[in-house]
Amino acid sequence: MEPDLFTAAAEDRQEKDPSSSPLAVRMRPRTLDEVVGQQHLLKPGSPLRRLVGEASGGPAGPSSVILWGPPGIGKTTLAYVVSKATNKRFVELSAITAGVKEVRAVIEGARRATGGYGKETVLFLDEIHRFSKAQQDSLLPAVENRWVTLIAATTENPYFSVISPLLSRSLLLTLESLTDDDLRGLLRRALTDERGLGAAVTLPEDAEEHLLRIAGGDARRALTALEAAAGAALSKQEAEISLLTLEETVDRAAVTYDRDGDQHYDVASALIKSIRGSDVDAALHYLARMIEAGEDPRFIARRLMISASEDIGLADPTALPTAVAAAQAVALIGFPEAALTLSHATIALALAPKSNAATLAISAAREDVRKGLAGPVPAHLRDGHYKGAAKLGHARGYVYPHDVPGGIAAQQYAPDAVRDKHYYRPTRYGAEARYADVVDRVRERLGRTAAEDGADRA
Repeated sequence: MEPDLFTAAAEDRQEKDPSSSPLAVRMRPRTLDEVVGQQHLLKPGSPLRRLVGEASGGPAGPSSVILWGPPGIGKTTLAYVVSKATNKRFVELSAITAGVKEVRAVIEGARRATGGYGKETVLFLDEIHRFSKAQQDSLLPAVENRWVTLIAATTENPYFSVISPLLSRSLLLTLESLTDDDLRGLLRRALTDERGLGAAVTLPEDAEEHLLRIAGGDARRALTALEAAAGAALSKQEAEISLLTLEETVDRAAVTYDRDGDQHYDVASALIKSIRGSDVDAALHYLARMIEAGEDPRFIARRLMISASEDIGLADPTALPTAVAAAQAVALIGFPEAALTLSHATIALALAPKSNAATLAISAAREDVRKGLAGPVPAHLRDGHYKGAAKLGHARGYVYPHDVPGGIAAQQYAPDAVRDKHYYRPTRYGAEARYADVVDRVRERLGRTAAEDGADRA
């Protein structure tokens, strides 16, 4: 059976009736010169040009390419263009729905196509970061033996999400977000090109600018919105896509946020760093982006609880209870009302005085433990309740603090190796200023020596 029969039939159908495909598909570039953006990858002599045989020496080079970048910037398009330019079969799989069985079937089909028809295959694997290590391992024989030209796409950092053997055998190309000028050129081409809207409607400047804003750098989103707005305008027998028509068609901006990709972590990181920096407005912006993108409110609440201890601590002892209460409320009420609770907590944390003393304290203590600075628990602190403890001298000489005036018993608590360590170094911010005075008095009563900074952090 002809291995690319269905692909060929689909392309033939699209050529005969372009309107049968979405605008984003119809405007898919056919050559590298039609690709929007990514000029750093399209220079003469670039690895991508060599891959399609446009440079001297032909297409020799890596048989695996990894395309890394945010959604909607042309990863699928580049894979398709490579297959067209090299006259190879184009087979697309998504790691969301495909498994090892499907991958092996494509590889076996590629081997038959090469042997039976002399037709090589481009395998485009979208979202490769969703494949497990074992699933990615199944690709290695095909890459090493050049049974397919593998082009894998990912929105995740490939150094973390792609196995080393596959990464070392691949050409890694980092794609950049599309600029407004890139999208503007694409929209104007789609409006006039016969493959697109064929000059059936026009797009005034105010509507174009709004379309660029809601696209958020995503070419597919921009073309989809344009197609919907054009259809609405034509149904009203209007030759122009007015701003009102565009706003009615696309009733709210699609947020640039990928719940499962890098942007998920980037926006969450920006939220916490804005809280840490006390910029309440920036924090609310990132919170809104997460909410509008459909983020799990429990994830947001967990991040806020961490922030309360990591960045505020005892500078405002109410911060953690506020964050915990918010998390409990979110679990009980859910969206949409949970947005109010998350806003409440975010504002409180952003405007609270900041201290990372608790964070530094436990980090320093854990570091010393890792270095082996532990030692035996002092005998007078050991458990003395079990039979035979007295013979071992456990709990002997322990002074019960409640029996001492002031409630502080001057005895050694820490092991010898760290007895003079001062892990907790309170700031003078907010309520922690009171703790700074208290800890100094307590250490003095305990007879703790004032350790030098170098000794504390050794």
